[in-house]
Amino acid sequence: MDESKSELAPLAELEPTPPEVDLPPPPPQVPLHQSAPIKQLTTDDDSRDLSCGGWCEYVLVVVLSSVLLLASLVLILFWALYYREGFAWNENPQRQFNLHPVLMIAGFIFFSGFSMLLYRISRCCRRIYVKLLHTIFHALAIPCIVLGFMAVLDHHNLSDPPITNFYSIHSWMGLVTMGLFAIQFVVGFFSFLLLLCCDNSTAGFRASLVPLHATFGLTTFVLAAATALTGLTQTAFFKFGADYSQWPQEAIIMNALALVLIALIILISYAVRRETLRVKPLSYLSERL
Repeated sequence: MDESKSELAPLAELEPTPPEVDLPPPPPQVPLHQSAPIKQLTTDDDSRDLSCGGWCEYVLVVVLSSVLLLASLVLILFWALYYREGFAWNENPQRQFNLHPVLMIAGFIFFSGFSMLLYRISRCCRRIYVKLLHTIFHALAIPCIVLGFMAVLDHHNLSDPPITNFYSIHSWMGLVTMGLFAIQFVVGFFSFLLLLCCDNSTAGFRASLVPLHATFGLTTFVLAAATALTGLTQTAFFKFGADYSQWPQEAIIMNALALVLIALIILISYAVRRETLRVKPLSYLSERL
């Protein structure tokens, strides 16, 4: 027995011994009521994704769009006050007509344009506040559109002789534009504001409506600008006739307004459809601070 033990001893000495490994200590267990708070990621975090060129594009689109929207309102007000002798109501149908282009530009172009622009590229507010501003600007457009529509109807009916209603391409395009605007406002108000009271259960439905709402909103804006262009053309030919080719000053102002509307069609369409300018929706991630 002693000899067998002595023969096995060298074999045991040849077996390698495992190295000692220092394992890290286990992480401390944090109680549930003391867990780290959840970090909320808003649209401000999305702004970090823009490069230097992206920020230049963003600033250029915002500034140029705002300037053109203000220019459209300033030009139409200057035209109505300086060349058309201001405004009136039923006592003067000719001056009452001046309310129609001013209020329609203010509602369909100025307020609606700023509403679309704020909703698409606003990066300084939470998403719910952007939606509220989007709704408020569209709501401000409603009384402008209604009063502008009533003004042109009274102008036609009170003129001597009365003017036929809804006979021109301009009037037909205007009716279609007002119909689309009303549908857009009702659907948007119901889907994106009222349904927020049950956010979790309606999230999928509201997400499916977003591309439709954006597409029809842009279509309404473009159609409104095109309707304004036909109205300017119709008014210019009625007022100037053959003298239109003589470059009257009033015609130059009207042509400048038409160019501003064309530029807004291009720029607002670009801002809405440009993917890098689109603000991502709010997201919430569980991150340990």
